[in-house]
Amino acid sequence: MDHEEFSAWLEAAYRPAREQGRGNATKPAARRFTLTFHDPAAARGQHVEWRLELRTPDGSMVERWHGSAPLTDGTGRHVVTWHSGRTPAGTYRLRMTALPRGAPAAMVEEERDIRVGDPAASRAVAPLRMRPAALAQETAAWDIYLGNLHSQSGHSDGGVPVAGCHGGSEPGTMPDGPAEAYAFAWEHGLTHQLDFLLVSEHNHMYDGADGSDPRADPEHARQLYRSGLAQAESFTAAHPGFVALYGLEWGVISHGGHLNILNSPELLGWERNSAGDVIGDTFTAKNDYGALYTLLGSRGWLGQFNHPGPGQFSANGVPLGYSADGDAAMALCEVMNSAAFSNRTDEGETRMSSYERTCQRALAAGWHVAFSSNQDNHCANWGASAANRTGVLLPHGTPLTAASLLEAIRARRVFATTDRTASLVLTANGHVMGERIVNQGTLTLAVRYRGGPGATSAEVALVSGVPGRQAPPETTTLLADAVTLAPAPGEHYYYVRVTQDDGSLLWSAPVWVTQQALTRHPAMRDRDAGHPDSLE
Repeated sequence: MDHEEFSAWLEAAYRPAREQGRGNATKPAARRFTLTFHDPAAARGQHVEWRLELRTPDGSMVERWHGSAPLTDGTGRHVVTWHSGRTPAGTYRLRMTALPRGAPAAMVEEERDIRVGDPAASRAVAPLRMRPAALAQETAAWDIYLGNLHSQSGHSDGGVPVAGCHGGSEPGTMPDGPAEAYAFAWEHGLTHQLDFLLVSEHNHMYDGADGSDPRADPEHARQLYRSGLAQAESFTAAHPGFVALYGLEWGVISHGGHLNILNSPELLGWERNSAGDVIGDTFTAKNDYGALYTLLGSRGWLGQFNHPGPGQFSANGVPLGYSADGDAAMALCEVMNSAAFSNRTDEGETRMSSYERTCQRALAAGWHVAFSSNQDNHCANWGASAANRTGVLLPHGTPLTAASLLEAIRARRVFATTDRTASLVLTANGHVMGERIVNQGTLTLAVRYRGGPGATSAEVALVSGVPGRQAPPETTTLLADAVTLAPAPGEHYYYVRVTQDDGSLLWSAPVWVTQQALTRHPAMRDRDAGHPDSLE
């Protein structure tokens, strides 16, 4: 199956556990970092090469581990034990890289923050408790809606019954289609806030095969896609306050990369039957991301980079190669994704994959993407495997519809969270995250964070970089809920990452700033010209 690629997870508790010492004293327990590897297509004797680094916030190395783990029946596991000893209190970052031996293109990168010492001693930002449905901002009030923008149904390789779900299905063999997915998500959302669901079917599976079926009927494929669009529209109309979306997950993992097209009315494909007919409405060449970006831009469609790997989405021979057409369309980068084949229905999935480093590469390449957090459900548990969500901001009082949801995503008014009860908004001189602004003088960035019940912010990091510079961003810990900067002239982006004291994470959308040098009024320049001690 196309989606059964190599995957890896890093599990590390944010806060240290305590163990009983002599008498009633407690001491920090040894930290355990669990590395899990999975490759359904692994050959007998396959090993995974892995490396784990513990670094300070400024990137300095604290400790490094590396090794090799065998895969048994496609799965391997390794536990690293670490004693913090005299390590100073603070927040540290774990970085894992893992790849099957001999397959560097399949490399997976994972990062997690951990806390050493008491988090309350250096809490960066006190929690700002606000109304659950709206965050008051300097310029407006926003209603927050939460959902999942990545899932499959029986129209491709999803909808596998939970009881026996350990992987994707053969395309088109499961009876539960989009309508069943929307019904499940809507019911789950009644008690677990899930306001929208995108069913994103693999575009090359509409012939009922993971490969190409020479006997495929293109009209049947087109009608199946149109039926999905109709089911989404019908369910949304019948359930006000919930939005059902139907779209495509375009591409393949090998030498490519998956991306979601959120609002395409056309089935895009590269496969042909034995008569040479395209199995779909519109031909798109396999792995030609440059041409796809041009099509998306011309149609006004919206896209999302799904579980992005460092070597994927090559355009003009460059991974994550920038495209002006693509930049208009690609609104989201999936920064966090729960296990695609999780069969949990209690939001208890712990296998979470982080893609922040790859999303940072996209920002450094010049892409204007906000962050999303989804579940990639292949089992029949749409939106219920984990508590992570994509949050979208609508102007207060605006009805939630497919059109208003897509417009908010187009504006990049989006945040990502692994805790559906928490929310995060960043503003810059009163402009809400997702905007591109021109600025002169100082820039005030304000963080509006609301933690979930009993949760507070343990660390708030401001991440900043320069679009197009192709350089890693800088990260600064914020010590207040607002900071005033004096940016250098040129292009900048800023976003905020919040780590809660329970280890949950939130990411704001970036704000993009074109900083202009201060200019002086002509009369002032004329006056200064007559004085020899002028600074001009």
